Amino acid sequence: MRTYATAQHTGTDPGQCDATAVCASPDGTRAYVLLDGIGRREKTHQWALGAARHIARTAARRCDAEAGLRYVYNLCRADAIQDGVGHKAAAVVAVKAPGGPLTVAWCGDSRAYLMERGIAVRLTEDHNKRRVYPPSATSPYGGNRNHLTSCLGSDATDEDRQRRYGHPAIETTSRKITGPCRLLLASDGAYEPHEDARNCLFTECDGDDLIPTVRDLVNLAVDTAVKTSRSLDPNQVYADNATALLADLTP
Repeated sequence: MRTYATAQHTGTDPGQCDATAVCASPDGTRAYVLLDGIGRREKTHQWALGAARHIARTAARRCDAEAGLRYVYNLCRADAIQDGVGHKAAAVVAVKAPGGPLTVAWCGDSRAYLMERGIAVRLTEDHNKRRVYPPSATSPYGGNRNHLTSCLGSDATDEDRQRRYGHPAIETTSRKITGPCRLLLASDGAYEPHEDARNCLFTECDGDDLIPTVRDLVNLAVDTAVKTSRSLDPNQVYADNATALLADLTP
């Protein structure tokens, strides 16, 4: 039985540069990767596909999400320093090794959620201006959530991002898995419409069959974004491209 599924929807954009990858090592360790590529160029899409696979292979081989992401982050950083502005993506990686905790690493605003005990537990914190400048009485919306403060392809170090934005270039977390649960990796185009509409992510991800469940998740995200933007301005209908990866995990 297939234990993971992915889905993409281009939204109202003419193209997208997102990518997903899954890799299993001989010992049963499995790595899941989602990249939200910045831009619409086919070269960026191909770069994202290659980077996602490279991260997944490295993370599975090293049995650690941070090790996989940091290795490729450093390669891309070296390219950015040498060549200047290059390809970029918000990246999130999750690794589950037999008998070990779920490890998660990210740079950017792609998210990881764990579905357990009837709720969707968010495991990541966005790398964007809204995190740096949260909503307040004087600024109800806070900073721009679409302005990233870290991403794959940046030439910044952990220290650079820490000094400027209060968080490192790559962050990590881990969580002990005590029973069957479900992992969701999602781009901002997949989770933001649900979050804005206050949809229950656990409910949206609770279908028996992973393939139609994750497909419905991204389709509903795009439909919701279209309806919301149309209600604000019928002449400016917009929905970001949405990408998600859904996986069943066991201890």
